[in-house]
Amino acid sequence: MTSTSGLVERVHKGDGDAFALLFDKYSRRLAVLIHYRLSDSLRANLEVDDVLQEVFLRAFRDIGSFQYRAPGSFMNWLSSIANHVIIDLARFQGRQQRQAVDRREPVDTTTPSRVLRQKEDLAGLIEKLNTLSDEYREIILLAKVEGLSTGEMAERLGKSREAVALLLHRATKRFRAVALP
Repeated sequence: MTSTSGLVERVHKGDGDAFALLFDKYSRRLAVLIHYRLSDSLRANLEVDDVLQEVFLRAFRDIGSFQYRAPGSFMNWLSSIANHVIIDLARFQGRQQRQAVDRREPVDTTTPSRVLRQKEDLAGLIEKLNTLSDEYREIILLAKVEGLSTGEMAERLGKSREAVALLLHRATKRFRAVALP
């Protein structure tokens, strides 16, 4: 079983390979989501891959408490973990900066993955998403990265389902024009 629900079930039964398959299945979408949720200052000091790794470490640790409810529930769960990781990192960065000011020493922000550049395909995807308007980028992230339904997007954005569907159609059309010149 390679569906998300099947993979989660296999992980619950102790199959570590199934978690690796979940990582492969969701890492790219989650990396894009993380990129856009990081503040500029966090993005300047952290690599998306580092945050992604921490999210999956926490997910692996807590997978026993996850219950698959519907399509998209696993991505929503990962998204929630990513939010917590980013908040923790922002707090840590704030403490580091305050301590650096107190010590008058610079904060060392080098990470192993900073030395190794991010994968080209992720950078290319983010570059193309950056060419879109904020509204188009947000609707694509909600639909394609977070996996929300039209109804869920409408509720979150405070718009009608029809307006959201039309916005998503236009955003997707514009993204295709940018991605496939």
